[in-house]
Amino acid sequence: MSDEQLRETIAAELLAARSRTRLLTDSVDDGELTAQHSRLMSPLVWDLAHIGNQEELWLLRNVGGREPMHPEIDPLYDAFEHPRSARPSLPLLPPAEARDYAHQVRGRVFDLLADVRLSGQPLLEAGFAFGLIAQHEQQHDETMLITHQLRAGAAVLSAPAPGPAPADRLPAEVVIPAGPFTMGTDTEPWALDNERPAHLVDLPGFAIDTTPVSNAAYQRFIEDGGYQEPRWWSPAGWAHLMSAELTAPLFWSRVDGQWLRRRFGHLEPVPADEPVLHVTWYEADAYARWAGRRLPSEAEWEKAARHDPVSGRSRRFPWGDAAPGPQHANLGQRHLQPAPVGSYPEGASPYGVRQLIGDVWEWTASDFTPYPGFKAWPYREYSEVFFAPPGEPAEYKVLRGGSFAVAPVACRGTFRNWDYPVRRQIFAGFRTARDLADGS
Repeated sequence: MSDEQLRETIAAELLAARSRTRLLTDSVDDGELTAQHSRLMSPLVWDLAHIGNQEELWLLRNVGGREPMHPEIDPLYDAFEHPRSARPSLPLLPPAEARDYAHQVRGRVFDLLADVRLSGQPLLEAGFAFGLIAQHEQQHDETMLITHQLRAGAAVLSAPAPGPAPADRLPAEVVIPAGPFTMGTDTEPWALDNERPAHLVDLPGFAIDTTPVSNAAYQRFIEDGGYQEPRWWSPAGWAHLMSAELTAPLFWSRVDGQWLRRRFGHLEPVPADEPVLHVTWYEADAYARWAGRRLPSEAEWEKAARHDPVSGRSRRFPWGDAAPGPQHANLGQRHLQPAPVGSYPEGASPYGVRQLIGDVWEWTASDFTPYPGFKAWPYREYSEVFFAPPGEPAEYKVLRGGSFAVAPVACRGTFRNWDYPVRRQIFAGFRTARDLADGS
């Protein structure tokens, strides 16, 4: 990619992120922007100013060497300084000032992009710092979309529904033969530190679901008493089920014998053919046990998604190295729901596994830990602080693949997400796996 093409790519990604941020913040009034719709989430206006603050910090100050525009607000928008539940009590910028601040930062960033040399130092190599900020804004856009799902009141967002899945009959599972593959990356220019370095992983053979688990399949688990039977649940999972009084995925309700769900202000029947959404890791684990299976490990998920058994190499995406298109995956808030299971045949992996990218984040069996040779960069707070100290149990489980709310710039075959196993406001589902009898 030429220097001019790289600048155009960066500008396009920054503009796409900002367009989405405007949609998510301009669609509600100031009262809704400053309200806290859930203690799990920040007020939308906090995310808006935080986006501008991080952009100023990394691009104008760290890359451009500029003086801080408003140093007094830095502590307000430091994600580690104040928990989400406490942010409404902070003296946050009002909506108009938050918008103006983010706008001023962006104007200066485009001036910087026009002149800065995109090489010669690690933060600028291949435009990394700009890619970091584009990804950061899109990640917060997904967070703000979660807040929209949690808010009460009339619908304010709209998008077309995905089309039906192809009519071809798919096998329930795909067998992935034993053998090594390259996990992680050394070559993805905007990859984050926890995706690095590339390393060889040798796995026994396993089978993995061709598609994510559907709502219809999950309903069978519920109807079979899955939420009343302790043997399907880990001790921690059962304790959480009892304390949180779980009976179904978040936003589901049973009315006159029919399952309904609330989705961005709409109450509608639960679509049988969509991937199940808004379940905890514990619920995913319990379903897998009930089905006589298990959750795939993170390495198994990545091998199923990236490994090409013909060439032996690992691809950027299941379909190849080309950037995601609408024929490959449900990404970027193009739809406000997952596509039916079995969709996107052009996005299948070399093994024939579908919907590994987009639609729903997929819980894996793995704890969030560093890869061998991990180095925190460009700051330790992105990943390192979330790893468990040696000898202590991990707090976070890994999710893979991205959801319909994830932008292509923040999603690839190596991208790792993580969260507490009790979280279910996130756009998370799962698929299951099993060992092969002979391990081959």
